[in-house]
Amino acid sequence: MRIFGKGRHRPSASWRQATDRAFTLIGDGRYEDAGALLTRAADLEPWLSESWFNLALLHKFRHDWEQARAAGLRAVALLDRETGAPDWWNVGIAATALQDWPLARRAWQAYGLRVPGGATEAGEPVGMDLGSAAVRLSPEGEAEVVWGRRLDPARIEVLSIPLPSSGRRWGEVVLHDGVPHGERTTSAGHAYPVFDEIELWAPSPVPTWVVLLEAATEADRDALEQLAADAGFAAEDWSSSVRLLCRMCSESRMPSDEGDGEHLDPHDHSEPGHPGPLGHRTDGQLWVPERECGVAAPASLVRGLLDGWVADSPDSRDWRDLEEVC
Repeated sequence: MRIFGKGRHRPSASWRQATDRAFTLIGDGRYEDAGALLTRAADLEPWLSESWFNLALLHKFRHDWEQARAAGLRAVALLDRETGAPDWWNVGIAATALQDWPLARRAWQAYGLRVPGGATEAGEPVGMDLGSAAVRLSPEGEAEVVWGRRLDPARIEVLSIPLPSSGRRWGEVVLHDGVPHGERTTSAGHAYPVFDEIELWAPSPVPTWVVLLEAATEADRDALEQLAADAGFAAEDWSSSVRLLCRMCSESRMPSDEGDGEHLDPHDHSEPGHPGPLGHRTDGQLWVPERECGVAAPASLVRGLLDGWVADSPDSRDWRDLEEVC
């Protein structure tokens, strides 16, 4: 195989040494030093697509999307296969971050994905119908896995109500990486990938509130969640939906069951008095009426929503200690 008159060859020892050292530095978070080494490697072997792929990867880690796009395009120009190369995936992420929709569409198609013809006025692809997935918010910090709807191969709309520690809100769109880290499975046997967030792509104007509910039954709790959904917003019983997992558990294949019932989930590391299904158990009880609930709704609506929920069944419902947390 010949590219631009140059024969394909094994990279030099100097290229390999510079590249290996660069990825060690990347692992230590020393991106500037790694960038100098990867630039040197590209100077040594400019005909290798790997030289530019590595630079594009570094720029992705740094969220330098202009540079990631430029290096990614050089990488794909040197590819010796037509479809399926991860180089195209990185180009697609960079193009999505920059809202360069013609390039994003070209990248996903070159990777081998079907991109429908529909698009917004700005060219943003619509109707890809990629289904549900989970996304790990703040993967390098106090990571939290939430559910969402995939808009395209690089973006997820958050449909869970994240905890305030994540700094994220219901309805936000996050840019995510291409390689899943873990899966969540359902009792029906479906498996959903868990992608790592790269950065916030579109913020949500809807604030997050935490409130303490008195819900006599699960049906009372469910009624609030349905009431919020009917209003176009969301409520989530954090007492049931939050599990505290170690990193190894979080990045593995995990059931999405939150551990309701008598069975104690061995992967749940929550403790009494803390959010999570195990943290809200009492001896001999399967349902604890006091629930810590997250609500995503405008300030003008949230109290009326809660009051309406109570009014529908005042003998079995109440709320207190409403606080805006994100």
